[in-house]
This record gives sequence, structure tokens and C-alpha cells, in this order.
Amino acid sequence: MSRIGGKPVEVPDGVTVQIQGSDVSVKGPKGELSFELPGAIAAAIDNNTLTVTRPDDSKESKSLHGLSRSLIANMVVGVKDGYSKQLRLEGVGFKAAVEGKKLALSIGFSGPKYYDIPEGIDIASTGTIVTVSGACKQLVGNAAARIRSYYPPEPYKGKGIRYTDEHVRRKQGKTVA
Repeated sequence: MSRIGGKPVEVPDGVTVQIQGSDVSVKGPKGELSFELPGAIAAAIDNNTLTVTRPDDSKESKSLHGLSRSLIANMVVGVKDGYSKQLRLEGVGFKAAVEGKKLALSIGFSGPKYYDIPEGIDIASTGTIVTVSGACKQLVGNAAARIRSYYPPEPYKGKGIRYTDEHVRRKQGKTVA
């Protein structure tokens, strides 16, 4: 039995889960998310606990079993509490500002770099700290990674866009003999 797939998902108060065939819909205070179960994976809800089952012990079924359970658990947490990631802009004159549905990043290029904010994601900026938040864990992580990709932190001066909990290992650089 899969260690992760076998664990039940507790559904907290304020969150409703609906299962229609292979579609799982989760509604909560932060929004609504849906997921289509792959293959022959099945889900059932009973007394605020959701269980995911698989038809056989094939390698594919085992891997999809754990994956499906993890994605549904992430959806339940997302609609209840939400997910967020913080990015820090390091460098002289580096700053970010939200302009309507775009994030303007002044990060040392000749003009600002713009990032279109996707649907379902909220971005807040306070100068050099950018907070990406939303109900879907995958969208939040993807948006934060795309913003970071505009100027990844470099190891010599430490400039760039990094996660607030990320440590960038510094290099010494060239020395004159």
C-alpha cells in the first residue's frame, strides 16, 4: 500500500468537497479548485474524511495513487488557508511595483521588466519584497519561479531576485597576484 496514498485527507469546517465520477471539486473561503482523477484512481468521502483508492498494485497505479492524494490534500489546504511565497530583490535600485494586472520590476536593465499576473494569483509589493499568494500551490510556485527567472541571484555580488528563505552561496571572485 502506498504510504502517502493510504493516508486519509481530513476536510476541515468551511471546506466542501464534491466528487462526481472522476472529478473532485473543493470549495472554501479562499476559492474553488477542481481536479480530474487519473486512470482508475477513485475517491470517496465519508464523515469529513476523504480517501483515495487504487484498483491494483501496478507501478503506475501506485504512483498515481500517492500523487492524487497529495494534490487533493494541497487543494484542501489551499482553499482553507492559501499558499504564499515571498521574493526579495537584492541590488542597488532594485524595486517592484504592481500596476493593474502587471508586476513592474526595475532590476538593472534599461527599462522595467513586466510580468503579467495570472488569474487566481495575488501579488503584493512593498519596495523590495514581493509576495505571491493564491489558493493553488502549483500556480503560486510557478508564478514565483517565473518572477525569479528574470534575474536569478548571482554568486559574486549577491544581486538578483531570491526567495526570502534562500541562501545564496557567495564566491570570492578574481584576485590580483
